[in-house]
Amino acid sequence: MRIPGFPGGNLDKGFNLLETASKFVPQGQIVNTAKESWKFAWKRMMAELAPQDKSGSYKRPSYSFDGQIGSKEFPDEAGRYHLYVGNPCPWCHRARIAIALRNISPEEVGITQLIDDPVKASRGGWVFGTNKQNKDPLGCNDLRELYDKIKPNFKGRCTAPLLVDMKQQKIVSNESSDIVRMLNSATFGNPNNEQNLDRVDLYPPELSDVIDETNQWIYELLNNGVYRCGFSTQQVAYDAASADVLKGLAKCEDILSTQPYLCGSTFTESDLFLLPTMLRFDGVYAPLFKAGGAHLRVRDYPYLHAWLVRCWSMQGVPESIDLRDANESYYRQLFPLNAGGLIPTPVTAEAIGLTV
Repeated sequence: MRIPGFPGGNLDKGFNLLETASKFVPQGQIVNTAKESWKFAWKRMMAELAPQDKSGSYKRPSYSFDGQIGSKEFPDEAGRYHLYVGNPCPWCHRARIAIALRNISPEEVGITQLIDDPVKASRGGWVFGTNKQNKDPLGCNDLRELYDKIKPNFKGRCTAPLLVDMKQQKIVSNESSDIVRMLNSATFGNPNNEQNLDRVDLYPPELSDVIDETNQWIYELLNNGVYRCGFSTQQVAYDAASADVLKGLAKCEDILSTQPYLCGSTFTESDLFLLPTMLRFDGVYAPLFKAGGAHLRVRDYPYLHAWLVRCWSMQGVPESIDLRDANESYYRQLFPLNAGGLIPTPVTAEAIGLTV
């Protein structure tokens, strides 16, 4: 349609329904029909993306693999296990931070970097590439194919992180908290090795009770709370989840006002579990998931922000994530939440205030 007086001439006015159909049908009826049709389609897509209960609340799937490195089935050996992780995923990031902080070498645990591409993936969103970093040592094209190869007829979601026993070609675990705990306790066949003795202990016995308690509320209020916000399909579900996120942030701020880390004077598993969520908060969870309200930023909580800077300065943490790629992935891949596909100006470590 040519617009008089407009240089160059043409404007896209969509289907031009409001100008034409409103002559025959009330505008309100057109608007309501369009809104409800879009909402119905959106809810169906959201249910495919993230399982919902009847209240519109996101329900994270449970996992069925509970192996343990060091058990009779999975001996504690170097070079036996392989970890599959994807950069955008906060649950994968947990494992990558544990690898970095524990200084676990590729000779002890192999790592393959997954590529997030739900268009190429036969199920889920993770595929393999052709270079050494993201090529599957078992020769699969995507994570679904890998699950099928080592667990035939598997019916669940093909999720990462994934820890595999390469000698037996069996899945050890795909639950991030269990994988982190195993990476912390494994000696890789050298219990008296000086390197093992010097490694940071993320789960010291004297703090085990407080770590377990802290992990529980960190998960409920923040790790999973942000996803409950982003994947809610009804207002009451979002309101409850957003209130939980605010409660979790306030609780962190209160604790960190009196001590440097969540469980005391040292970095523990609880800090590790919180860190991936906070690194993605300003770029994704607040603006896209509206967690706690789209206006929030970590800097609104001075003690929490100081903790984040402290964690970022630890050896290996900055290298554990490509922050720009992690943030952009949510906007590229979660199309029900960002149907237009526009990617906002990237949130960098400098923008969050992590570097001086």
